Amino acid sequence: MENTPPARHPAPGSQGARGRVLVVDDDPTVAEVVVGYLHRAGYTVEQAGDGPAALTRFAAHRPDLVVLDLMLPAMDGFEVCRRMREHGPVPVIMLTARGDEEDRILGLETGADDYVTKPFSPRELVLRVDSVLRRARAAVPADGAALLSGGGLSLDPAARQAYRDGRGLALTLREFDLLAFLLRHPGKVFGREELMREVWGWDFGDLSTVTVHIRRLRGKVETDPARPRLIRTVWGVGYRLDLEEGPGTPADADRAGAGDRRDGADPAAAVPVVPPTGGRSR
Repeated sequence: MENTPPARHPAPGSQGARGRVLVVDDDPTVAEVVVGYLHRAGYTVEQAGDGPAALTRFAAHRPDLVVLDLMLPAMDGFEVCRRMREHGPVPVIMLTARGDEEDRILGLETGADDYVTKPFSPRELVLRVDSVLRRARAAVPADGAALLSGGGLSLDPAARQAYRDGRGLALTLREFDLLAFLLRHPGKVFGREELMREVWGWDFGDLSTVTVHIRRLRGKVETDPARPRLIRTVWGVGYRLDLEEGPGTPADADRAGAGDRRDGADPAAAVPVVPPTGGRSR
């Protein structure tokens, strides 16, 4: 990760206009760099070095976004994220040296909105914070936003509530945005790059993010996720929401993952990193 001189934090009256960020990392070097860059970008930043401290600060001052290290003492980032999510949706960017695909997918399935692998560019992390917050804020609609419905699904964008055949759905912030987008464009096929751009607001990133969220969303809206009839895979192209439920095929779910691996670039190469010049990397 890039080194940076000790941060000269803005005066209290000038900082925080862009929002409050909680940085959770037990590596003081990494934390200092991340906090410094976010301060200079105009954010109010709080810091915690372990899971229990993070949950205490989260409860005391609800942040707009959390930058959360995966490898923490006493309580790992997965558990911290899960407990935070119990109090409602909050954007989370997971920060870790563990770059295996299994760990990335587990982090996303826990509810993380993004996953940044060490070593990383602090400037890029700030851009990702900007992007995730921008999308989270844009997801709050004006009063009177039209209800969305079809195929047994109904969404109330103003209340951020979703239902399947009258049964409430427990959707994360990004799952809700993804389903709302598909309901606004029924019958149209979208590739992963399009969905990442339109739903996440990213022009770059790990395309497995989309794959994981599609799989999680199917698990919540499909009668049989192994035979998806609503969120269909168009082989070699992307995904389509079919409001007129037709016969699903058991291969649909498998093809989704296989097709994504074939169509997309290596997820591990999707995010450029900057080799560390100081400090430690875990």
